[in-house]
Amino acid sequence: MAGPRIYVVGTADTKGAELAYLRDRITGRGARPVVVDVGTRAPTIAVDVPASVVVKYLPADERRRVSSQDRGVAVAAMADAFARFMPAQRSCQGIVAIGGGGGTSIATAGMRAMPIGLPKIMVSTLASGDVSPYVGIADITMMPAVTDLAGLNRISRAILGNAAEAIVGMAAHPTSTTMNRPSVGMTMFGVTTECVTMIVGLLPPDLEAVVFHATGTGGRTMEALIGNGMLTSVIDITTTEIADLLVGGVLAAGQDRLDVIARTGVPYVGSVGALDMVNFWSPETVPSRFHDRLFHHHNANVTLMRTSAEECDRIGQWIGAKLNACAGPVRFLLPEKGVSALDIVGGPFRASDADEALFEAIEHTVTQTSERRIVRLPLHINDREFAEAAVAAFREINP
Repeated sequence: MAGPRIYVVGTADTKGAELAYLRDRITGRGARPVVVDVGTRAPTIAVDVPASVVVKYLPADERRRVSSQDRGVAVAAMADAFARFMPAQRSCQGIVAIGGGGGTSIATAGMRAMPIGLPKIMVSTLASGDVSPYVGIADITMMPAVTDLAGLNRISRAILGNAAEAIVGMAAHPTSTTMNRPSVGMTMFGVTTECVTMIVGLLPPDLEAVVFHATGTGGRTMEALIGNGMLTSVIDITTTEIADLLVGGVLAAGQDRLDVIARTGVPYVGSVGALDMVNFWSPETVPSRFHDRLFHHHNANVTLMRTSAEECDRIGQWIGAKLNACAGPVRFLLPEKGVSALDIVGGPFRASDADEALFEAIEHTVTQTSERRIVRLPLHINDREFAEAAVAAFREINP
């Protein structure tokens, strides 16, 4: 049986030797490499897919951008082209790319357009820094190049050899993401782990729980999977990313948080988990405008700030407006005795006035119907009874 078809991607005008080395190592492992050039000048090696073919995936009136003398414009155009090109490659069973700044930007644009589960490795000179702009919500494996990608040497051969071995192994032994049972997307944070863990245990065994860490990318990933049908319902206990979005934290949701719930009409159970906090990194990263606020130092690199009553009111109104746009079944639960492990009697973030401002803003903003209901509970979010109530609400709208 023929080996997996693996796309080998890079700028063949400047990374020809490295691409050829990757190609040969992949061939040696029994796989079928397809070398794709995403450079803007003449390639230095033979390629299977010339850059001109990739560029044709742009609208005709945009193709001239690729030949711009402004490198930033040319790279952005090629990234757009590659992002359109890759989804059309139905035979691709894995993708490995190499690049510096420009090559990484181009290649990862195409990787982000591919399904979760398809193997993706990016060997990059930028991989040891902040890679969030390149990875986004995709399952891209970033591999540090260690040396610059400027010719082959003992270090680059080792790194590229490892990349070849890894991508062939991934592609040769894929794990299917095909659904064989209904799925529910869930959001969790450290301070709501107890609640979410109990909910998972209370759900029926024929339902697959897919839990996301509510760190900004977690919520965006969950909603992307809802949008493409991979998740069929939601228990969104931990909406803390909205606090970061509206107050200015580092783990922020996008402005489109909850829009996919309205667009798809999936059954939705939500709550206010960890809306008592805004996230920052180490203490020196906290903006000076917050100097007089209440903080909790989670660890040396994570600083939590308690949301004020005014901020909670704004957060509640924002959530309420989003829920009003939902035509599908909605149950939104308000735990009156605290919204996180820190917001509990004797806890560092206990502030019943702020919680009440949040609850009232949601209740006053949401137009309740038989399908869209707000439910107050005289419980803490991590009480077992709250988890049971959440599962009961879920069963009610998922008969």
